[in-house]
Amino acid sequence: MNTPLRPSSQDQAIESAFNGPVAELHRTATAGQAGPALFRAMELRSFLAVAESHVDRVRDRLHQATAPDRDQSELDAGDLRTDVEWMKAALTSRTEIVTALTRLLRSMPGREAAGPRRHQAIPTASPKANTAPPAARSRHP
Repeated sequence: MNTPLRPSSQDQAIESAFNGPVAELHRTATAGQAGPALFRAMELRSFLAVAESHVDRVRDRLHQATAPDRDQSELDAGDLRTDVEWMKAALTSRTEIVTALTRLLRSMPGREAAGPRRHQAIPTASPKANTAPPAARSRHP
């Protein structure tokens, strides 16, 4: 049975990095024909889709419980507290997965034939060497 892939917030970045639709990339990875980077990206994407579906479900449950037309006597502080803890866990997982996926995509080599690199390293400032003679360095203005 072919179940449809859950969407994820990073599908476009993955498609751009690997030059193909997520569904096809997924088939390649599950068939064992993917390189390590694609396999890892698809694995992280799968985790992300699950985490995001949990965020959606808990959000919807909180919205339903706190709907304006809902009887306030039906509110349960313990249930709301549990849902808030679930939301924290789901959001933390989502954030960590997105971070890992972003790092993976940034570490991939550029595709020169396809154009400029998508994920280039940001140059960092390096300290300038003091080229003044030693005697001049020790003097203070």
